Amino acid sequence: MQKTSIGWLIATGGFFAAVAAILTWRFYGAMSTIPATVSITLWILAIICGLAAVRVQGRIGEGLVGQDSSQMNPLTIAYLAMLGRACAWGGAIVGGIYVGIASFVIPRVGELSAAAADLPGVLASALGGIALAVAGLYLERSCQAPPPQSGETIG
Repeated sequence: MQKTSIGWLIATGGFFAAVAAILTWRFYGAMSTIPATVSITLWILAIICGLAAVRVQGRIGEGLVGQDSSQMNPLTIAYLAMLGRACAWGGAIVGGIYVGIASFVIPRVGELSAAAADLPGVLASALGGIALAVAGLYLERSCQAPPPQSGETIG
C-alpha cells in the first residue's frame, strides 16, 4: 500500500473548499444553522486516530507485533492503517467544505446575525476536519513496518 499523498489531500480539501464556497456564497440564505456540536464526531475520531497511532508506534518500537496473545496482531495494524487513510481523506473533504463555508461566514460576522451564530460551528468543524486529516495521516504513517535491520532476512 502506498502512502497517502499530502499534496493530494491538500488539493482535495482545496477543491471541496472552492465548491462549498461557491454554493455558500449563492445559497447561504437557504442553509440551516451550523451548531458547534456538528464537529464532535470529527474531534472524537481525530483523538481516536491519534491515540491509536501512539499505541501502534509503541508496539512496533518494542517489537510487540506478532501472533501471540500478548502482541499486537499485524492484521489489526493493517486495519488501523486503512482507518487512518479513510480518516485522512474524510477529514480533508469535510475540513475543506467547512473552510469554504468559513470564506463566507467570517467576513460577514458583523453584518449578519446568522453568520455570527454560525461562526463557532463553522470554525470548530473546519478545525476538526483538518485535525482529523492530520491524525489520520499520522495513524497511517505509524502503521508502517520498520525496514529490516542489517543482516536480517525477510520471509
